[in-house]
Amino acid sequence: MNFLLEKASARPKALSHPELVTLLTSTDAQALFSAAYAVKAREVGRVVSFRGLVECGNVCEKNCYYCGIRKGNDKVHRYRMSAEEILREAKWSYEAGYGSLVLQSGELTGEAHTAFIEDILRRIHAFAGEAFGITLSLGEQTEETYRRWREAGAHRYLLRIETSNPELYARLHPADHSWERRRECLKALRRCGYQVGSGVMAGLPGQTMDDLAADIEFFAAEDLDMIGMGPYIPHADTPLGRDVKGTPEDAAQRLELGLRMIAVTRLYLHDVNIAAATALQALDPEGREKGLLAGANVVMPNVTDVAYRADYQLYAGKPCLNENSTLCRGCLERRIAAIGETINWKRRGDSPHWGKR
Repeated sequence: MNFLLEKASARPKALSHPELVTLLTSTDAQALFSAAYAVKAREVGRVVSFRGLVECGNVCEKNCYYCGIRKGNDKVHRYRMSAEEILREAKWSYEAGYGSLVLQSGELTGEAHTAFIEDILRRIHAFAGEAFGITLSLGEQTEETYRRWREAGAHRYLLRIETSNPELYARLHPADHSWERRRECLKALRRCGYQVGSGVMAGLPGQTMDDLAADIEFFAAEDLDMIGMGPYIPHADTPLGRDVKGTPEDAAQRLELGLRMIAVTRLYLHDVNIAAATALQALDPEGREKGLLAGANVVMPNVTDVAYRADYQLYAGKPCLNENSTLCRGCLERRIAAIGETINWKRRGDSPHWGKR
């Protein structure tokens, strides 16, 4: 174990597939987390970059079997924020010193939606300029749409592959969803000049440790700049989650698996940005802090109006549904200080990996 940790810490992509599996299944989780944190401190610093998260709408054209806002879920109250509402949250994030923003929504395509996002990006850029980072998480689009949004001011794009195993992907999605199409979108994003991010869910039904090790190798093969991943949390109103019965023991195991994926990804890739996902906090009140101590360096505080938050639940148990942005900012600032980290105020917090490229 010590030999593998030293080997992984010395240089990126140093581990074989079996060695990745060994670390993911190690009995000494704390040694794993400590080694990953040391690499994070060396490569990106003991600083946390904030991304104000705006959940722009929950209308979605996709019908993924695991997602609470899937098109086929008729129990969801649908909404779409207006441009003025989105801009208000963007301006709040900018003035609060977050340095970056994430615009996320259910997946929509077509000219009207493309032009809507394009206009918002230009209006954000008008008051914030290039110093304010903008990440989009708006699903699969045409390369032309990606290019238009990049030219309008977006800097990063997060498109989670969910699993690098095409057969497992097929079990998570209807037949009209394509793993190959999703991977091609990642390549299109690179061609358009984005900082490109992806990620997976850990703990999916039928998923193996070999799958998770292959996911980390996929991140490297795609030369990703940022990783956004978390533990799979079942949602009762989805085909995948309907028959999954959760227990406190299950929650603890899902949390640890999510933390292990953060740690081993940090040890394998070294200089990418890795988010401490909100899903970690859904499983443990201190889940995001534990993610930071396992090697993550990005947190995405929710700045969406509380009137909408309960309607944007991709998984069960989402935290902070009734906590406004100002309260969330103060709470996170105290929590992060308590673990000895500092906040990267008023900086975009770009991926060092992207900077080197």
